[in-house]
Amino acid sequence: MLRSAAVAHTVIDGDFMRQVHPAPEGDPHRAKITESNLTAVWANFTQRGYRRLLYTNTLSVLPETAGMFERALGGGARITRVLLTASDATARERLVGRERGSELEKELEGSIRKARLLDKRAPEDTVRVATDGRLIVDIAREVVAATGWATIDSP
Repeated sequence: MLRSAAVAHTVIDGDFMRQVHPAPEGDPHRAKITESNLTAVWANFTQRGYRRLLYTNTLSVLPETAGMFERALGGGARITRVLLTASDATARERLVGRERGSELEKELEGSIRKARLLDKRAPEDTVRVATDGRLIVDIAREVVAATGWATIDSP
C-alpha cells in the first residue's frame, strides 16, 4: 500500500536484528546486539534519505523498547506503536499452519504467554488492530491509516 502511494519507507524485521547463536556474552536476551544492528542499518537507510520505518517484532511495542528506538533512530523520532491482535484460536491455527515438528508446542506456549504480556503491558497509546477473519489488505489499510503516511508525498 505504501509503495502504491509512493510513500518512501523501509521495513526491518526485528527478529533478524537479533539472530545470532549463541547469544553474545553478557547479552542473553540479545538486546544489545539488536540495538547495535538497528542503529547501523537505520543509519544506512537515513543516509539514503529514508525517514519512515516499519519495524516488525512481537514485543517491540512494550515500554522497555522505547529507549532502544530513541537511541537507534535518534532523538525526535515519532513512534506509532501498532499491535496486531488475534484470538488464541486464530493464533493457534496460524502457528499450526506454519510450524512443524518439535517447535510447535514451544511456539504455542510462547504465543499465549506473549499475548497475555502484551494485553497487560502495551502502552495505552498503542494502536490495536484485530486480525481475526480479516483480509491482509484491510489490516494493512488500518495500519497505514494509524501512521498517517499515506497522505504524505515527500520522503
